[in-house]
Amino acid sequence: MTERRAILSGSTFEEQIGYARAVVDGDLVHVSGTTGFDYTDMTISEDVVEQAEQCLRNIEAALTGAGCTFADVVRVRYLLPDREDFEPCWPVLRRCFGDVRPAATMLVCGLADPRMKIEIEVYARRGAS
Repeated sequence: MTERRAILSGSTFEEQIGYARAVVDGDLVHVSGTTGFDYTDMTISEDVVEQAEQCLRNIEAALTGAGCTFADVVRVRYLLPDREDFEPCWPVLRRCFGDVRPAATMLVCGLADPRMKIEIEVYARRGAS
């Protein structure tokens, strides 16, 4: 039987909404859309680049819990309410994904909380690197 397990971050959103930060399904790891909240104190920066950095720290923790790293990411999806906020984030994103080169999509859309300026979702395959 294939392993299936949830990885929780401690975010209050997971409990309130009923989801997991990530789900390991065999060799596949599905990381939920992750925002720039620091889940230890549920604070969020007003700066989009700082939010992107926190998103990636949150995602890295989920990947680590799944036995992965950014090198195992095969797909990334960026969601932003303001398309102008995407380019300032590129250097931060390149640090994690520049050598990996996952398939990527950027969508302009509303997010659940007006303080959120970026949300990042990734899919990884354990052992891909």
